[in-house]
Amino acid sequence: MEEKGYFIHESSYVDEGVVIGEGSKIWHFCHIQKGAVLGNDCSLGQNVNIGANVRVGNGVRIQNNVSVYEGVELEDNVFCGPSCVFTNVLTPRAHFPVHGVYARTLVKEGASLGANCTIVCGHTIGRSAMIGAGAVVTSDVPDYALMAGVPARQTGWVCECGRKLGKDLNCPCGRSYGLDEGILTKKRG
Repeated sequence: MEEKGYFIHESSYVDEGVVIGEGSKIWHFCHIQKGAVLGNDCSLGQNVNIGANVRVGNGVRIQNNVSVYEGVELEDNVFCGPSCVFTNVLTPRAHFPVHGVYARTLVKEGASLGANCTIVCGHTIGRSAMIGAGAVVTSDVPDYALMAGVPARQTGWVCECGRKLGKDLNCPCGRSYGLDEGILTKKRG
């Protein structure tokens, strides 16, 4: 179904009070809950759930079988690999529900989350960071960090383009970085 400059597959549900940006595509069996905001040019694969009041930036790609729960925010150009997992409560109990008290998780611009990774709530994933497939993130992730393992540990640095950086912190794409007191910043490119 094509409406107002975006596409929603007929098998998907979009609650009232949802904002969907121009050029976005919502594929089979998705559910976007009340109060959610989806930016321009986003793509939601099959069986994606966007929780109530979630903010999703422009150009975000969410692959099949991902639930983005209330308390999670995805900035522009974030990639969520197939079946990656977000949580929003640190100590869940079925018989003590939290009813709207969720830990905040922020995934900053350009970050990529690999297939089947888990992002434990209450943390920030830095700009252009890359989380490896199957990793379990239990702490904040710096900008441009490459993270892998259970629990996830930093194994290097990545360029905005996604390539792993060598010791000189220069990428073949032309971007260059500098490291100062453990913080990587882009110099040029």
